[in-house]
Amino acid sequence: MTNSVAPALARRIALAAQGFGRPRTAGPGTRQLNRLIDRLGVLQIDSVNVFERSHYLPVFARLGAYDKSTLDDLTFARSGRYIEYWGHEATIMPKDNWPLFRWRMQAYRDKSLADPQSWANANGAFLRWLHDELAEKGPLPASAIEHDANKRVGPWWGWSDVKIGLETLFRWGEIVSAGRAGFERRYALPEQVLPPAVLNQDIPQKDAVRELVRRAGVASGIGTLDDLADYYRLSSAHAQIAVRELEDAGELLPVTVPGWLRGTRPREAWLHRDARRPRSIEASALLSPFDPVVWARNRALRMFDFHYRIEIYTPKHQRVHGYYVLPVLLDDHLSARLDLKNDRAAGVLRVQAAWLEPGAPADAAERIAALLRQAAAWQGNERIAVAGRGTLARELAGALGIRPDGDG
Repeated sequence: MTNSVAPALARRIALAAQGFGRPRTAGPGTRQLNRLIDRLGVLQIDSVNVFERSHYLPVFARLGAYDKSTLDDLTFARSGRYIEYWGHEATIMPKDNWPLFRWRMQAYRDKSLADPQSWANANGAFLRWLHDELAEKGPLPASAIEHDANKRVGPWWGWSDVKIGLETLFRWGEIVSAGRAGFERRYALPEQVLPPAVLNQDIPQKDAVRELVRRAGVASGIGTLDDLADYYRLSSAHAQIAVRELEDAGELLPVTVPGWLRGTRPREAWLHRDARRPRSIEASALLSPFDPVVWARNRALRMFDFHYRIEIYTPKHQRVHGYYVLPVLLDDHLSARLDLKNDRAAGVLRVQAAWLEPGAPADAAERIAALLRQAAAWQGNERIAVAGRGTLARELAGALGIRPDGDG
């Protein structure tokens, strides 16, 4: 018999699985950071630094203010526990996870080389040269590799052939990340970074996919097939086989959630057998656009009734909510969205727009003001400024004891 899980409980289960609702410790250190990354499985990386780079924000959302240099030391050290790969998108993950993606590396390689017109086929000798260069001199960032082809082309984001080649080999698993310096990825041969126990581990694709779906179930708490597949960017066909096997093993329990529909029919969903089922969640958090709670936009809509799109690449006159908009989690609801900018030169955290969501608690402005004060202190900002745009702007400014910018 398939049990029914109330939508509100499903939200709380999902948030608890993601590490929300737990007591915080002042000044969380290495142990708390390691435990959180292991819980999440991945930290998605993105270079946009308008407020703060993406991988720092899920930690702040769950643990509060912490020393970012401690996270850098953990995640970007060559000899550390973590490595980068395409686990969801570009992500930081435990090194022990790397063998679970060998099949993906091989699939990337096969796809590139199967196309006679591909860049990889046209530059085979160059790829071999890059491999040999890292064997002799690595680990190296792209900028340190001396070659005539190491020049950007086109606009500022255009990659040089050196960078294209390195990223191609990185996707194939023929080279790996060896940490970062100044946010620039360093590249190395796998044997220069990975311990033999990881390097020599070969996991068949079926077993690897099942383990990734299992981990997605733990990190999600509850979810549909699409949710479980998307966590590690698996195909639904592969994930479905794994879900059925984990269901047969009693690890994933089939459930339905009222309102989770496919068309007019209830969607299949699964609850991890070890998922916490809290009666309430107490949380106040700014969520990165790439936080697992909201990175799957359809899941955010289904679970939180929150329609979310990042509008960085939308022309300014077409933006609805702002440039770099962060959802605000208050308890088990997404109650607001803030367009934030860290004006580092002026020492100001700028709220460029603030919008209240339906069903937000009556004290939302006061709680968000407290959250912004914490964020500003964490970022080293001396003050907060609120522009007068958005349904929450005036009330939020009042809660902060300031006037909205532009008011007389």
